[in-house]
Amino acid sequence: MATKKYTVTLPEELAEAIRAEVGTGGFSRYVTQAIERQHERDRLNEAVDWWESEYGEVTEAEMSEAEAERREIERMHAERARARHADDHAPVAHEKAA
Repeated sequence: MATKKYTVTLPEELAEAIRAEVGTGGFSRYVTQAIERQHERDRLNEAVDWWESEYGEVTEAEMSEAEAERREIERMHAERARARHADDHAPVAHEKAA
């Protein structure tokens, strides 16, 4: 992707804290990733706004149901990861030489 230099104004304390964490060379990448995440959130908000205009607002019950489903998926993935980790670290049975 082509790049171009832009001038932006940031709060000094915030910019210096980020620069201290990521180093001078990582600052532009950090800012780019932050802007990409915000851009994605903006597109998702537009999709939600469209969805709600077509089908009505999402209810608290629907949000609770979706959150419970997300937690269940997270739990299943964690269990699978633990099982893989256990398999990777299980002792290997060696055959005895005859």
